[in-house]
Amino acid sequence: LPLKTGDRFYTWDEAKTMVLTAYQAFSPQFAEIAGRFFDENWIHAPVTPGKRGGAFCSGTVPSAHPYVLVNFTGTANDVMTLAHELGHGIHGYLASQAQGILGMYTPLTTAEMASTFGEMLVFTDLMGKEPDAEARLALLVQKIEDTFATIFRQISMNRFEDKLHTARRTEGELTTERVNTFWMETQRAMFGDSVNLSDAYSQWWSYVPHFVQVPGYVYAYAFGELLVLALFNLYKQHGASFVPDYIDVLAAGDSDYPEQILAKVGVDLSNPAFWNEGLAILRTMIEQEEALAREVYPEKFA
Repeated sequence: LPLKTGDRFYTWDEAKTMVLTAYQAFSPQFAEIAGRFFDENWIHAPVTPGKRGGAFCSGTVPSAHPYVLVNFTGTANDVMTLAHELGHGIHGYLASQAQGILGMYTPLTTAEMASTFGEMLVFTDLMGKEPDAEARLALLVQKIEDTFATIFRQISMNRFEDKLHTARRTEGELTTERVNTFWMETQRAMFGDSVNLSDAYSQWWSYVPHFVQVPGYVYAYAFGELLVLALFNLYKQHGASFVPDYIDVLAAGDSDYPEQILAKVGVDLSNPAFWNEGLAILRTMIEQEEALAREVYPEKFA
């Protein structure tokens, strides 16, 4: 279906207001910290010649502050990216002030927690305020695609890594063709018969830098996405009472094991039911997307 994705743009001030409004509704403390990034020039947003692409948040030391880089062009995705990086910034600020330099750095499993949670806050707010049904559909479809990629694609890549390292330990040196086979096996397990994968796709593993630079990393993306979806579900269930405990989780940094830190918000990481809550949120989004698509394009479903 053709979706309205390219004609909705936001000014920098509009994006700032959208993000701060969503954070304020969740926690005035969140909005206050995020506001400092704007007021005290802790963000570089314009696209300029020679500037690094993408977006990131760089932590410093407790006596200073985190710094955010984005390349803002006004798209809805740029607004989500701004919310994401400010989530990192809030997380880093809270942890550094509470734990000091030796305990401020988050473990891999919770590194994307505040950033992705911030995205969900802004996404939910944006969906609620967008008057155009087709634009809402485009936002929802993009969110679902991103969530699928973060969960299922990253899991498939983790299984590829597992096959690769297991074979290397048991068989010795591996040929490129053998590595290609592992890649295609794990990709086909994910896609099933929904996509025809060509032989040219067999070498796509080679473009993923994580496999070489940070082996074993990619599972954390799926872990973090499911964690945040389930946490957001807890927030919807408990409302304002969830917020102080969640702030304590962010402020904990790496002062304890993740399962102990997350127990502060009633999370049991060893319970499969908790992870299924994250998948249930994804199912709900898909059902919303299907209903909205029928509303926007009734002739396609006649």
